[in-house]
Amino acid sequence: MAGLVTAFGSGAMTNSISEISGSKMLFVIGANPSEAHPVIAAKMRQARRKGAGLIVADPRKTELAAMADVWLQLKPGSDVALLNGLMHIILRDGLQDRAFIDHCTSGFDSVAATVANYPPDVVERITGIDSALLERAARLYAQAEQAQIFYTLGITEHCWGTDNVLSIANLAMMTGNVGKPYSGVNPLRGQNNVQGACDMGALPDVLPGYRKVTDEDERLRFEQAWQVSLPSLRGFTIPEMFTAAVNGEIKAMYIVGENPVLSDANANHVSHALKSLDFLVVQDIFLTETAMLADVVLPAASFAEKNGTFTNTERRIQLVRKAVEPPGQSKTDLEIITELSCRFGYPMHYAAPQDVMQEIAALTRIYHGVTYDRLQEHGLQWPVPSLDHPGTQVLHENGQFTCGLGWFTPVEYHPPAEGPDADYPFVLTTGRRLYHYNVSTFGKSAALSEQLSEELLWIHPADARQLMLIDKQFVNVESRRGRIRTRIWITDAMPPGLVWLSFHFPDAPTNQITNDAGDQITRTYEYKVCAVKISALPI
Repeated sequence: MAGLVTAFGSGAMTNSISEISGSKMLFVIGANPSEAHPVIAAKMRQARRKGAGLIVADPRKTELAAMADVWLQLKPGSDVALLNGLMHIILRDGLQDRAFIDHCTSGFDSVAATVANYPPDVVERITGIDSALLERAARLYAQAEQAQIFYTLGITEHCWGTDNVLSIANLAMMTGNVGKPYSGVNPLRGQNNVQGACDMGALPDVLPGYRKVTDEDERLRFEQAWQVSLPSLRGFTIPEMFTAAVNGEIKAMYIVGENPVLSDANANHVSHALKSLDFLVVQDIFLTETAMLADVVLPAASFAEKNGTFTNTERRIQLVRKAVEPPGQSKTDLEIITELSCRFGYPMHYAAPQDVMQEIAALTRIYHGVTYDRLQEHGLQWPVPSLDHPGTQVLHENGQFTCGLGWFTPVEYHPPAEGPDADYPFVLTTGRRLYHYNVSTFGKSAALSEQLSEELLWIHPADARQLMLIDKQFVNVESRRGRIRTRIWITDAMPPGLVWLSFHFPDAPTNQITNDAGDQITRTYEYKVCAVKISALPI
């Protein structure tokens, strides 16, 4: 999000899901929609059948990579070099959109000077991608009448994730592919309400609507509305919270709808941090691995047991309608939070979720025109600045960026925090599987567990032969942070030297071994690059 905010003034999808099937060119980088965003993947396949071009940058041979015009099989963590290389070719061949650059952006010359140092031969050495493929991809993207870029956690979950996003923004602006239908930059959010949570200020440095906590005037607006004094300093990121817990700077923690014992990198450190607290509260629909460590567990209602709204990856605010009553002692998140607030001495009185939306609309500019009545049919895409506004399908229309002029930022390639060596000769990267998606499904749904019942380490046949492994054999996978036991799957979807795991299964807790080095700006963990060694277990 930080990268797009810097470049465009807004950290959200510029376009709409409905536009995908009518696209002329799709560039998918750091994303596997077939498993992580299957509805969007279906739209991409529709576009492909209609003749759309497709470029995929991914270390693995995914479903989309197999059907792409160009598959750029890059080394994990080399995205900036790849993107700078594409821009080098575009500028060398005069394929940039000079009018868009001159009238709608600033800072182009500094980026042009930077990418001049990334000719195809240099990029090939860094990324492992053949120069001819780089040339073809650059021309296909730049010469397309309309082109969209799609990315997700494969771009952001790196030490240089913000730089990756800035480079994507540079490429889109250089070719004028922003601010018009079927052309833009589209981050695909990791969960169903990530966009909504961020919109509401669930970040360490902003209030709802992305108003900076350091902005005195904005802070005063919220203080007057809520009748409280608000802090003027940014809070901790999640990794910073765990470090502070270990150091005794945080004594208590309240975790809502998260299972960091399985989902966060270097999970042994996370467990140690949670055990270091004086008091831990977990609010969830399952007794998760994290909840097992809690002093108090608050049973929450699921999405089907409450009313409210989600804001999805295309900025669409949608109603969620209760289908059944919450079971047992469980309550909705709104009920739990308001009751706790009242007991803490700050009265919150909302008769229904509609009352919360009224407050959101009053205080958050991008939601000003949102009401429950207006959401009944298909929802609305923010910004919705007034009650008569239809919502916004395309952000930054006609090159009118939220921040004024789009901002080019020069970005240099830096290697990942950890690479292979003699002791840990393999690179591990991680991702999601369709049937379980994140960390809470396995064991909770018999049908889904039947579809995929165990973790499998993906490994190339040559690496398996070198280690004298056979398919489905158990192995230890060890990093500098821990060790897990899992079976292997021998497949040529992986390049030699690279292995892959998901993180869905508690009996193979992948995130005990992933690297908790963080992005320089967002502190997001580097889940996608980790040095490991593999050793066989008896057959």
